[in-house]
Amino acid sequence: MWPRGFLSRLLLRVSAGATDRHACARIHPVLVKSGHASDTRLATALADAYAKSGLVTRARRVFDETPRRDLVLWNVMISCYSSHGLLNHSWALLASMRRSSGLSGDGFTFSALLSARAPSSSCSHNLGLLAHGLVLRLGLHLDLVVATALLDMYAKCGWVPDARRVFDAMLLRNSVSWNAIIPISRNAIVCYGQHGGGKDALQLFVSMLRNDDGCCCRADELTLASLLSSCANMAAAYEATQLHAYALKRGLQGYLQVANALIMAYGKNGFLLQATQTFATIHEPDIVSWSSMVSSFAYLGRAKSAIHVFERMLRQGVRPDGIAFLGVLSACSHAGLIQDGLKYFLLMTTDYQIDPCPQHLACLVDLLGRAGRVRDAYNVLLNISCQTNTDVIGAFLAACKARGNIELAKWAADRLLGLEPNESANYLLISNAYAAAGAWTELAKVRTPPLHMRDMCGNKVPGCSWIEVVGKVQTFVSNDILLQRSTEMQHMMDLIVTFLEKEFNEGTLCKDPDLISEWY
Repeated sequence: MWPRGFLSRLLLRVSAGATDRHACARIHPVLVKSGHASDTRLATALADAYAKSGLVTRARRVFDETPRRDLVLWNVMISCYSSHGLLNHSWALLASMRRSSGLSGDGFTFSALLSARAPSSSCSHNLGLLAHGLVLRLGLHLDLVVATALLDMYAKCGWVPDARRVFDAMLLRNSVSWNAIIPISRNAIVCYGQHGGGKDALQLFVSMLRNDDGCCCRADELTLASLLSSCANMAAAYEATQLHAYALKRGLQGYLQVANALIMAYGKNGFLLQATQTFATIHEPDIVSWSSMVSSFAYLGRAKSAIHVFERMLRQGVRPDGIAFLGVLSACSHAGLIQDGLKYFLLMTTDYQIDPCPQHLACLVDLLGRAGRVRDAYNVLLNISCQTNTDVIGAFLAACKARGNIELAKWAADRLLGLEPNESANYLLISNAYAAAGAWTELAKVRTPPLHMRDMCGNKVPGCSWIEVVGKVQTFVSNDILLQRSTEMQHMMDLIVTFLEKEFNEGTLCKDPDLISEWY
């Protein structure tokens, strides 16, 4: 008969992380023959080994065949279901545990439940709320691991206020807690449609550095990458430079995700020199690094530079992905480099066998429209089955507007209104296309019943621009007289225009084509 201590050590070694899925299956018969199959400790180790090997059914069989189950065994089985995304099974097991054995669960139980790898849905969120209530009743909300799991659960469901309340109620926090809440605050832009979400993330980071809660947490590379993404989304150049300085001080710039996030933050803020310098510090740039540089140049209209970086990436032997191609196609589209854009689209679909997404097709339609090949763009819409994407249809309608093709503009308008009849921007785009083509009869149809453009559009939100001055973002709209010191700025603009008109003459014009091309 096998000694019990030897079996225990053997099973624990297997459960620690065996790569052979059948290792525990070979040990199981030995356990049965030795007469220790009903031993709770050994059964727990065996069930854990099956769970970590991905054999969920066999783990449940061991669980069912164990007559005396302690809390550890229940936790192992609940964790097994949760780690494999079987959320309903794990909750059914929790209910069975509370009903049959009288056990309420501990921190391990609820951290496993809340960490379930299940898709975000109303059902998973409701179960999370139920778990939160049980955690509060049992007093487990003071457990750091459980509170962090609660925070992460709300994060995955996109419930920012609930996540923030859990975070604020935590007496102790670690780097995992901070890394969970900082992306949440950044994503508040998406959840609420407000620009203040990214600022919340930065304020949390400052609070983390000041140790307002008495903890000794230090930001890691994940924290910095998330914050730099916030700076890129908000065009916060001042904060991006401060985070760069912090990364240098902590020695975190060497992490690839930090360097890539720095490139995007600098690129979207218009600091191409700093983005290029950051890229040069990366010893082995990956596809994200190259794509970030291409997108940065394309974002600021530097089409030639974007193409140069893309070609350099190809020479380095890096295989481009759809995002890299989208960057170079966008650069070619905005700069009117028709032949280059068509060349890269064929390279993507033919040589690299990448299926074009709607954004790629919108760039292709725009390129064909700029070349005057509106009929070819129409054939693209018909042949590639992208007639249900509003971005592509909108690009095609813009091409019809530029070329005055009223026939195809009508087709695009019908498609656009059929896809999004309640989107006010579509009515504005259609009316502008009809007005540019001189189709006043069609324009009148859009503005009168049954379409009622005036009712659908409501109040038009004016376009705006913004600039950051000493860490504060100033927003401007056309003819804005309510902005503080707007009169002084208008006087300064008039002074500059007067000065330029006075200094302008034919001798000041640059006629060197090579010198002019450097600006594009």
